[in-house]
Amino acid sequence: MRTLMEDCPLLQITAGLEDLAPIRDYIRVRAAALKIDASTTYDLLLAVTEIVTNMLVHGYQKKAGFVEVEVNQEGNTLVVHLRDRAAPFDPTRVKPPDLSLPLEKRPLGGMGIYLVNQMVDTVSHRNLPQGGNEITLVINGISARIAQEGSNGNAR
Repeated sequence: MRTLMEDCPLLQITAGLEDLAPIRDYIRVRAAALKIDASTTYDLLLAVTEIVTNMLVHGYQKKAGFVEVEVNQEGNTLVVHLRDRAAPFDPTRVKPPDLSLPLEKRPLGGMGIYLVNQMVDTVSHRNLPQGGNEITLVINGISARIAQEGSNGNAR
């Protein structure tokens, strides 16, 4: 039985930190509908969770706020748009952490955007005309990552 989310490339939700589960469920359902393998789906879940968490914690200052998630396959590319109505913030301008420092000398936090950049091929940002942000995550080479029916889904 197909669900409405399988056919809907767009999720609009007012969410707080306690509401990340429906967003994650939406990503899982859309990835399955697009037949994306388990490894790529896992990477996508991590990246989306990190970006949306940043939107909620930093953009909306831990209060519920509007989040829009759009997941599409464009040819051989998986494209995810994450939109909010929070103050402008460009994650592509965040400096990568200094991984050469010993753990005890590293500042708390600051690994999330780095992690996102490890999980996807491209991260881009634009300020929305009506206010807010659009973060776009791109994963290339999706045709090689399509889960085969009956396989364990580990095509990567």
